[in-house]
Amino acid sequence: MTRIFYFIITASIVLFSHRAYSQNNRLSDRNTIGWYNYFGTFKLSEKFGVHTEYQWRRNDMIEEWQQGLLRVGVNYHLNQRVLFRAGYAWIETYPYGDIPLNGLGRDFTEHRLFQMVQLSHKETIVDFSHRFMLEQRFVGRYSSAEVNSEDEFPLLHRMRYMIRLQMPLKGKQIQDKTPYLAAYNELFVGFGKNVNANVFDQNRTGLLFGYHFNKNLRIEAGYFKQIVQYGRSINNQNVFQYNNGFILNTNFNFDLTKSDKTKNVSIKNN
Repeated sequence: MTRIFYFIITASIVLFSHRAYSQNNRLSDRNTIGWYNYFGTFKLSEKFGVHTEYQWRRNDMIEEWQQGLLRVGVNYHLNQRVLFRAGYAWIETYPYGDIPLNGLGRDFTEHRLFQMVQLSHKETIVDFSHRFMLEQRFVGRYSSAEVNSEDEFPLLHRMRYMIRLQMPLKGKQIQDKTPYLAAYNELFVGFGKNVNANVFDQNRTGLLFGYHFNKNLRIEAGYFKQIVQYGRSINNQNVFQYNNGFILNTNFNFDLTKSDKTKNVSIKNN
């Protein structure tokens, strides 16, 4: 119980910032969402790897589309505490909720480039990670109601910072067959000439229960909150979307260097 209390106090400090965005008199749209996510990492060498993910984002928990996101990237491990990643993401956003993100009430596609650095450290039994990300977003837009598909892709810039902490529920570190708690908060800020009303772009908060089965598989699930500010206003009012719901993350790690070593040993033995 002592470690759970310690975790709750620390997590509360990390997650407190999202409360400031949840209280205002602006136009709002509220939804119940479910995010079901796959993350897969393929280790190619001691320094390099490939990151893959797909996020199946649903509204009304699972009944209708919110978004689909596919992301791939190349990892470079400077050391155990510093990770670099760069890559590409494809996103399809659908007209969900009472106030769709697109003013015409249509789905739209986004192509995204990103660069990321993640810093990790440990304090007592709590693991901390800090993720800094830059994104160059080519967001599909309809020039008029007469066109049938996006014919403009203006460039939007965004920076993100996420702090995440996690703590084992038994033992002093997360290893095989270890349950754990995790909490995170991520802030999104838009910048550049094409940013409109939403310099503050998003805030995401999660509180999760996880289980580390082994070095290849980790699953976590729990509460998720997303606050989104629209890039447009309605009747001179800024529009905020408040999404609460469930998130499920399945994380796979594949070490392809071992298969190479096995092949080399087999050749030598022959």
